Amino acid sequence: MPPNNNKKNTTNNGEGQKTPAVTATQTSSSSGSQSRSHSSRARCCYRDDGAGAGVGAVGAVDIDKDCRGYTARNVRRSCAGLTADLVLIDGPCKGVGAGDDFGVLRLVVAYEDKSRLRVAITDFGNTRYQVPEAAFPRPRSTYSVEAEEEEELDPEDPPAPQCWGSYDLVYYMSPVGQPFSFTVQRKSTGETLFTTTHTTLVFQPQYIRLKTHLPQTSQIYGLGETQDEWNLHVPFPGDNVTATVRTMWARDAPGLGGGENLYSSHPLYFDHRVGGGKNDGTHGVFLLNSNGMDVKLYHNHTTNERGLEYNLIGGILDLYFLPGPAPVDVARQYSQVVGRPAMMPYWALGLHQCRYGYEDWYEVAEVVGNYSAAGIPLETMWTDIDYMYNRWVFTLDPERFPIDRMRQLVDHLHEKGQRYVMMVDPAVAHHTYPSFTRGVELDVFHYTNPETTNYTGLFKGVVWPGATVFPDWLHPKVGEWWTGEFLNFFGEDGVAVDGIWIDMNEPASFCEWPCEKPEELAKTLQLPPKRDPPREIPKRGVPGFPDTYDPEQRKRRSVAQIPLGSEYPRMSTTENPPPPAHHIPSEDLLTPPYSINHHDKHLSSHTLPVTILHRPSNLSHYDTHNLHGLLMSKHTSAALHTLHPTLRPFVLTRSSFPTAGTHSAKWLGDNLSTWSHYRSSISGMLHYTSLYQIPFVGSDVCGFIGLPSAELCARWAVLGALQPFYRNHNDINSPAQEFYLDAQVSEAAKAGIAIRFRILDYIYTALYEQSRDGTPAFSPMFFVFRGGKVERDIVHQYFIGRWILVSPILAQGKTSVEAYFPEEGGTIWYDFATGMKLAQGGGWVKLEGYGTSEIPVHIRGGAVLPLRILDTHEEGVEGMPMTTNELRERDFEVVVAPDRWGKAWGELYVDDGVSIVQKKDSVTELKFEYDGKGGLRIYGPNGHKVVVRRIVLLGIKAVVGALAEKNPLVRWEEERERLVVEGRWELAPDMVITLF
Repeated sequence: MPPNNNKKNTTNNGEGQKTPAVTATQTSSSSGSQSRSHSSRARCCYRDDGAGAGVGAVGAVDIDKDCRGYTARNVRRSCAGLTADLVLIDGPCKGVGAGDDFGVLRLVVAYEDKSRLRVAITDFGNTRYQVPEAAFPRPRSTYSVEAEEEEELDPEDPPAPQCWGSYDLVYYMSPVGQPFSFTVQRKSTGETLFTTTHTTLVFQPQYIRLKTHLPQTSQIYGLGETQDEWNLHVPFPGDNVTATVRTMWARDAPGLGGGENLYSSHPLYFDHRVGGGKNDGTHGVFLLNSNGMDVKLYHNHTTNERGLEYNLIGGILDLYFLPGPAPVDVARQYSQVVGRPAMMPYWALGLHQCRYGYEDWYEVAEVVGNYSAAGIPLETMWTDIDYMYNRWVFTLDPERFPIDRMRQLVDHLHEKGQRYVMMVDPAVAHHTYPSFTRGVELDVFHYTNPETTNYTGLFKGVVWPGATVFPDWLHPKVGEWWTGEFLNFFGEDGVAVDGIWIDMNEPASFCEWPCEKPEELAKTLQLPPKRDPPREIPKRGVPGFPDTYDPEQRKRRSVAQIPLGSEYPRMSTTENPPPPAHHIPSEDLLTPPYSINHHDKHLSSHTLPVTILHRPSNLSHYDTHNLHGLLMSKHTSAALHTLHPTLRPFVLTRSSFPTAGTHSAKWLGDNLSTWSHYRSSISGMLHYTSLYQIPFVGSDVCGFIGLPSAELCARWAVLGALQPFYRNHNDINSPAQEFYLDAQVSEAAKAGIAIRFRILDYIYTALYEQSRDGTPAFSPMFFVFRGGKVERDIVHQYFIGRWILVSPILAQGKTSVEAYFPEEGGTIWYDFATGMKLAQGGGWVKLEGYGTSEIPVHIRGGAVLPLRILDTHEEGVEGMPMTTNELRERDFEVVVAPDRWGKAWGELYVDDGVSIVQKKDSVTELKFEYDGKGGLRIYGPNGHKVVVRRIVLLGIKAVVGALAEKNPLVRWEEERERLVVEGRWELAPDMVITLF
């Protein structure tokens, strides 16, 4: 969407893989010679507009009835899987338009691990585009697919008996001579998890279609990124909707329209089935494909059939099946495929403040000072693109953000234990300034394709600087250029940032296709935005900053010496560009025969044209579009690592793809200041933490666009404090919303941060566990209580770790919420604030009387929680810590919340909070066990000193309290039924503390 005057649009090295993702010895086939010749492909089935919505019809043609698809030949099986040729059965599929089917396909089925099955289908010659290893390193396989027998085997047979003990999944295939289909079952129950029986596989150069049936008990989660509730709607009998469509084509999406494709692509779904029988369970299916696609959840009213249908416009079918059977099992299995999430620095868990529209360095400094004066702990200050000269990346505005003042600002923050983050966009101004010139010298920017544009040379889009060029993130020298710019701008003589924020990396452009006159469009849109003359710095002082300064002492960046307005000479070439790799000349990349449900309609609108090629691989943007944000994240993380080799990089991205969590955090984009988006921030967070393995995620608290009420902002300030990434950020055309500007919001922010600080090491421990084995740090209720349909349908309650349940107030004017407390196994629930048992025991409970600075939080019985003490009375230490550095100096209290048997356990992970590699013997990984008889045992390595000053035992009966009264350090609070033991324990391995 074009910008509105000054409004921000709220709107390595890799080559195409030339070996199969799953390799196997290719066998000869009587049809093999037809596999790559364009003229030898027979016409078959495709749909040109998505009509039929999963039913399988294109106009008068029903694909599943009128097209027979493929049949299997040359099937060879081993304990590690099988290989086969898939040969097209018939000729043209009558009544269907253009689009030639491949004559022969190659099938590889691989048992990569006992809990992972991979099914890959590509063309026989393996010339199709596959996601490059530079973007997505393939997981290691325990086994290799090597045929043990030369003769054909019956594909209906399961693996040989000696194989059965190794796998959780079993693969079956239709008999030779019949139309190809396959089925994946869970071995332990015989349940069918995925089956294409009675459906037709379509595999064309620009359209691939695969369907599976869904039972009535299926509930689907994932398939992002969209702005939707947690569970996806699968149409049912009587529903007036035939299909729910999820489209994957990354785009700039101001306002986060419901159901629209947003910034990221995650072709993963969890299928959670609850019916009360042996087949209850969860499994996952991940499709490794970066092309545009629609995934349709449909109900056929004629046959009463429910199903899921993939509709791809390129690439291959590369499916990973994850058996579960518990949701957490699927999460862990998926983390083995995409990689375990990176640990973020401890300071990233503090409060972050940003706004698009800060006028100058002084306003940024004032915000820092005002937070301090208000007593609201601010950890990290951010600046948006305001700091740039004319929005040119890697520049400072010399009048509004001079280098000496920026360095002074950062030094002040660091002296106070605070941090600083700046935004970097991918688009580079098409002007002769150093960053652009160095990029041209290394030849790392994308070129036009003269066959589809009216000019030659560097491709130009329109972004904030006006006419811009774009880095080729797969170019062999792009890392050298990008890291060099970081060293120059953020290095020793630059701005010493602690983290980087990357935006507009879908990639976004304000140009609609065909973007033939970018300079004219930039002028029309007034880009770069015209700024008011620099203001006179106010005379009022900001603590830590002098009121005035000598202009002669400004150390302006080199941008000040640039001949402003001069444009780099247009580059041109008389050579015809090479054809895109993995495509044939007859393919129409601009308007493919199948049109995905992309919100911007044309694939090349508001982004790079799909015909642009990477160099030297010649991969097309048609294939790699959804990888752009991921590749930029990887290069940015690598650049920060070069700047600070021993420190964990902090990179926040808007666009993501599977594996992004291994090196970046994610925010949910340009949301609205509405109650609806307040609520949907929960489901957005849960998608990334529990499904996509990107656990460090959050929304713009109080909303990015619009004017939140004080009530909404107060509620959001508390809710945001109980999510992984906690940042207040809003738009230049919206009123400022820093927490200190309103008394109600300020009180709520302090209350939310107080809860967050108390449990911050608990959160950090949960994030560490996810980085180690993929167990989600934040998860929906059915991940913890698999129970039944009630738990499955809970949308707005969620768990932090295993033990803390959050049940937010959800609507304007409300102080109560209906919350569900599972009773499975006689679970006991304790109020986090008071420590008292939930009076009703469990089930649906109305929680009442919660003001805007309060939020219902409960502890699940069975927990030992190490919490930081905020109300300390140690000499020289008082009040709320103002940074996470100060928090880490505070001692712990240990809260013991026994289960129905009186027992409890917990964990605590402590390290230095910043280092990639921890020093030997410097890490604490303690485990706590309460025996139900007054004994608390602690064991595990203890590299960091951990001091406990208070132990609180919840749910204590009077008889135990009476015994404890003999000890002056023990206090029994009869009304709350809790025992408080004061003291000082420096924890050590194999230590037992006796409470009574």
